[in-house]
Amino acid sequence: MKVLYSDRYMIPLEPTHPFPMSKYRLTRDRLLAEGSITHWHLTEPPLARDEDILLVHDPSYWHRCASGSLTTQEVRRIGFPWSEGLVRRSRASVQGTIIAARSALRDGLASNLAGGTHHAYPDHGEGYCVLNDIAIAIRVLQRDHLARRFAVIDCDVHQGNGTAAIFNGDPQVFTFSMHGEKNFPARKEQGSLDIHLPDGLGDDPYLEILSEHLPPILDHFQPEMVFYQAGVDPYEKDRLGKLKLSIEGLRRRDLLVLRSCRLRGIPVVTTMGGGYARQISDTVEAHCNTVRVALSLI
Repeated sequence: MKVLYSDRYMIPLEPTHPFPMSKYRLTRDRLLAEGSITHWHLTEPPLARDEDILLVHDPSYWHRCASGSLTTQEVRRIGFPWSEGLVRRSRASVQGTIIAARSALRDGLASNLAGGTHHAYPDHGEGYCVLNDIAIAIRVLQRDHLARRFAVIDCDVHQGNGTAAIFNGDPQVFTFSMHGEKNFPARKEQGSLDIHLPDGLGDDPYLEILSEHLPPILDHFQPEMVFYQAGVDPYEKDRLGKLKLSIEGLRRRDLLVLRSCRLRGIPVVTTMGGGYARQISDTVEAHCNTVRVALSLI
């Protein structure tokens, strides 16, 4: 199983910034140290090409991103200061998901230790998301005639509003999001199926809801590939979450999603999504579990 990782996934931030940028490296390092993966599993992606990015994103927006001419308001909405490193990070993350998708078609499963930037719209970024990696990867695979029908299973605590908006009305892409009803974004987009969860929901009711809705999506829509946005911010100690899933509950969630796809022979790409636990080690452990579960199903 290919695991995509690059040091370019990280950019320097002020110590007070709420985004835990080091989680990418720490997740890679923990998986290597424990022997879950070796350097054989790891592939470093190059930077995504303009022609692929422009399959989804507005040329004017992408030019402003790449050239550093975003407005102050646009930068504030993204939540990261603009830098050349931010552009490289965004390109590398997108390419990681594209390569993971190509690998999953061959191997059945692949993981990008970044990505899941589901708040990015064609014409703007927000919520720490500059480019929508999953949307770009889907359009690349469609353009290259590698697959036609896709499902996005988004279990981040925040709705994948950008992804839902991009594919709204597209009969070839099913967007499913389970997210906190009273969490960011305040204005939700209309996806194919949106489950709005109440604050404080714990492991068992969460997993019951997921197990009720996921199999019918896979059986009736019959996607040729699933992109699993495995955000770990539903965790009970997440600073931005408001749900009450345990680390074990998140692992069971991952197992439910990935096993359901594997039993049906559907290739799956996992992306990391959000995670803002008070202790970064908890975020890292939850992200590691997604990869561990995937590896156990190979």
